[in-house]
Amino acid sequence: KQSIYRFRRAEPQIFRAAQAFVRDGLGGDLLACDHTRRNAPEVIEAVNSVMAQAASADGYDGFRAHTTDSRGPGAVVRLQPIARTEKPTTPADALWRDSLTTPRELPEETLRTHEARQATAWIAAQVAAGARPEKMMILSRKRSGLLPMQEALRALHIPAQIGEKTGLIERCEVQDIVALVDALCSPRHDLSLARVLRSPLFALDDSALVALALMQRERALPWFDLLQQTELLATDLIGLGAILMRWKGWVDALPPHDALQRIYDDGDVLARFAAAAPLTQRSAVLANLRALLSVAMELDGGRYLTPYRFVRLMKAGGTLVPATLDASAVRLLTIHGAKGLEADTVLLLDTDTPERAAESMGVLIDWPGASRAPERFVFLLSESRPSACAAGLLASEQQARRREELNALYVAMTRARSTLAVSSIVPHRDAGASWWQRLSVTATEVARTMPPVGIDAGLRPTHATPADGNFNLPTLPQLPQLPVTSPVPASGAGPTSPSDDPAARRIGLAMHRLLEWGGAVSTAQCAAVAREFALSPAEAQQAADLARRIFTGDGAWAWVPERLGWQGNEVEMLHDGQLLRLDRLVQRIDAGNEGHWWVLDYKSAFTPALQPGLLARMQQYRAAVQQAYPGATVQAAFLTGQGGVVRVPTSA
Repeated sequence: KQSIYRFRRAEPQIFRAAQAFVRDGLGGDLLACDHTRRNAPEVIEAVNSVMAQAASADGYDGFRAHTTDSRGPGAVVRLQPIARTEKPTTPADALWRDSLTTPRELPEETLRTHEARQATAWIAAQVAAGARPEKMMILSRKRSGLLPMQEALRALHIPAQIGEKTGLIERCEVQDIVALVDALCSPRHDLSLARVLRSPLFALDDSALVALALMQRERALPWFDLLQQTELLATDLIGLGAILMRWKGWVDALPPHDALQRIYDDGDVLARFAAAAPLTQRSAVLANLRALLSVAMELDGGRYLTPYRFVRLMKAGGTLVPATLDASAVRLLTIHGAKGLEADTVLLLDTDTPERAAESMGVLIDWPGASRAPERFVFLLSESRPSACAAGLLASEQQARRREELNALYVAMTRARSTLAVSSIVPHRDAGASWWQRLSVTATEVARTMPPVGIDAGLRPTHATPADGNFNLPTLPQLPQLPVTSPVPASGAGPTSPSDDPAARRIGLAMHRLLEWGGAVSTAQCAAVAREFALSPAEAQQAADLARRIFTGDGAWAWVPERLGWQGNEVEMLHDGQLLRLDRLVQRIDAGNEGHWWVLDYKSAFTPALQPGLLARMQQYRAAVQQAYPGATVQAAFLTGQGGVVRVPTSA
């Protein structure tokens, strides 16, 4: 019932042959388990109903009614189908559009976008009702159906992660860096340079690129050369040519890895991309950029790799993104990738899909399991017009496809522990006995859902245009003022207010950055934070002294690997609908503290425990960790810039 890999030539008849061999040849017993501990009774009832109907109508033999040991509440629901709109009388390509501001949308992509938005609104409603995103799984037949879903979830600030293998070159940030190397080793590649200028490396807007294009039309020079002629450039373009020439010198003289490392340092690449990335994508973006450095070292041994070959090998693909796991994210998977996994809530996308059309230029193989070689190997020009000798073999192949389609439905349904939801797009032709048709009989329809208040209220601007045609710029709600403490002043007086001393806040941020990097504070790190936070040498030294006192003070144990079972910086957690960010979270394993979790917050103030706002925030952090680890001991403490550890009481 779970054999779904015929597209990789997996052959279910091998299992049947093995069963027969054990039972008949060895006198063994054939055992079958139809009882599960995973699925709620409502889900198992739907599985039994759908598969029993398939057994009677489609010859799905071998299925027996299932039972479950689960007693939790469950539900099987269906979202409203996404209706198709009538095709416009004028083709979309015939209508003029400004390609700089209006993307070209294909009809199927638009329908998938509508389906993703409705499904995301339903998920957001579940999250608002108390469901946890990491307990949810979204399944699609094809990986392309997951991308609109990921974008729609991120638009509502719900973390989402495609959990299957992705090519490194498919990531936008990697494409930007590869385009940079391409433009530096081939200066006449204007398209690659345009991507670089538009990327977070330089963050130019479209008007600047249009100005360069018009200048090129007038001067007949590549963009790279135009950027060297500062007397012709607008203010926002001056200086870019010098940066590109410096980077080109490194690319021409050094192996790609060494050149990229210098570019990363000189251009503060990681910080620029981190600042441009949404919070839910930031860690993955940085991991991909660091992985690109590793790939540059591995290809051709690093030393024998030329920049041109590096670009060609990266564009050829084959290198996968590093395995990163966001423990608080909704999982997006294909049905094949979800085999063996489970989740409290499972949503199936695009379930009303017609049976695939007859294929052409294919191959049919008749290879019984008991034979040493295929009995027939047929090249088939068209499945709609098979030759007489191949008709029977084609019928067997099509029956096997239908069987595997039902197997995939069985796998998808049984991933759900409590709630199974199905979504669909109205098909362009009759879909026959599609998954939607099979499940809609047992599923309860839910009303069309809008994103609930609290998930993205006030963050998503409205695009409605008033009847009079006037346009009003939407105003974002004012953010609450967070309490920020200042570092120790040079004199013996008490700390100053951050609102009175903006430099104090920047020094505090620099201190956090140094602590985030960990280890001994180096001269290079001091220079980096001075550049990032616009600090003077004296201010950078002050931030470094604060960080060193915390590293070597009473809380120094928090960086000793032998005393920690787990450690993390800038840990993000979702608690009561709010995204929290912990400075440091560690689990102690030393004597007397086995399994204890510690929430640590860096503060440069003398007495952070005297500020009610800070104490309330720490209580919230501790509650979030306690919810994640219900039976564990969770402690919270401030690490002060004087090297002290200030414990937070268990009650506010």
